Amino acid sequence: MEHHHRGEWGSNLGFLMAAVGSAVGLGNIWGFPYRMGVNGGFAFLIVYLILAATVGLSIMLCELAIGRRASRSVLVSYQQLGGKMGTVLGFLAMLSPFLILSFYTVLGAYCVEYMALNMADLAFSVSALAGLSGGDSFNAVRVNQFGAVAFTFLFIFICFLIIRGGIKDGIEKFNKIGMPALFIMLLVVIVRAVTLPGADEGLAFMFAPNFTPFKENFLSVLSAAGGQMFFSLSLAMGITVTYGSYLSKKESLVKNSLIIIISDTIVAILAGMAVLPAAFALGGKDAAKKGAALLFITLQDVFNAMGAAGPLFGVIFYLLVILAAITSSIALLEVLVTFLSDRIALKGKIPNRAKLVTIVCLVVFAEAALVAADGLGANGLWIPFHETGRNLGASWLDFIDFISEGVAMPLGALIMSIWIGWFVGPKVIQDEVEQEGHKMSDGMRAFFNFCIKVIAPIGMAFILYGQLCEFFTIPT
Repeated sequence: MEHHHRGEWGSNLGFLMAAVGSAVGLGNIWGFPYRMGVNGGFAFLIVYLILAATVGLSIMLCELAIGRRASRSVLVSYQQLGGKMGTVLGFLAMLSPFLILSFYTVLGAYCVEYMALNMADLAFSVSALAGLSGGDSFNAVRVNQFGAVAFTFLFIFICFLIIRGGIKDGIEKFNKIGMPALFIMLLVVIVRAVTLPGADEGLAFMFAPNFTPFKENFLSVLSAAGGQMFFSLSLAMGITVTYGSYLSKKESLVKNSLIIIISDTIVAILAGMAVLPAAFALGGKDAAKKGAALLFITLQDVFNAMGAAGPLFGVIFYLLVILAAITSSIALLEVLVTFLSDRIALKGKIPNRAKLVTIVCLVVFAEAALVAADGLGANGLWIPFHETGRNLGASWLDFIDFISEGVAMPLGALIMSIWIGWFVGPKVIQDEVEQEGHKMSDGMRAFFNFCIKVIAPIGMAFILYGQLCEFFTIPT
């Protein structure tokens, strides 16, 4: 069947900017520094790099190949490889972005609100944050349910305006501007962060060899690094398969996979250099372990302590995070839009992209409004498992994050690696990778086979086990 309704990347650079943009998001700017702070700094970094080079590369190569092979949505792409198991994997890959968008858009909305508050201080001398600690200002934002829902709608509306233009004129065009701008702003924030008094402790925490966390709880470090890698690289959530489905056969999947992983890892490390030194400078090691508080409390305290220049760096930093959140959100939305679009086309009809994007964005807003109204557990809404005191009972965000990032993603990746490695066979992936004369070297072929058959299944099993253990442990 003809794919006349589908667009295609205007250039390989456009694809790479979009793919890197989907990977570079809140997982880098917030998640990576926070999880690094909780899991021992350098030890976490080493595990992350090893997993990215083995599990991450092999899974990404599979997803790009599966998507390009079918040139269809994530569900159809998996189904074309193998019936019922393909259907299970396809639905898991669509469940994750749908759930993630419910809280990802809310965190993006918080960033828009914080940028607006800092901009008011900077442009109009309206001291919206004057006299308030980072904790006080964040509590005020969380308990303002109408404001949180309104800014969430604004964030989703911005994403709607971008993706309604399609792959080439919407997503690609935005990322070609947004990604370079994000990188420049990140460097500006790093320069300021590493020059703060006490920032050297944060840099040492990141880069000075320290393997003590391995002795204390290696499984926890492995689980955190693995979960972060998957969330950061946008794996097992349908994005890579969907973006790959728009990719030309002329492009090298191995080269593109390496570029995406290396670029994303560099940005994650740079984000750590922007956040952790500032956190250490203000509050020491404990300040680097505060989850969402690290982004909205600790760093806002840093900006407040900068005097007149504080609001300027606040605007730059939160604009940087907004761009990162948008590039990932539009990729997550595109997974759902492509699924609906291809489903309509397979029935012989021409899909109306603008209409489909509108429907998807409205449905996402409906679920995100619940998370926004919950205020990260601050507003007394009923939360599943809250009565048990389990780790995911603190907020709707925690609950949804556990289902998506904690279970659906690692479970999907575990099943996919076993399925491709031992049942479908790696040759299916290799054949797609080697289209248009892009030959895999013997070494690369052996490395890929070993990773997808052995390292990825074992690694994903441990990661999934660690996530489940974290849930079933009651915090002390």
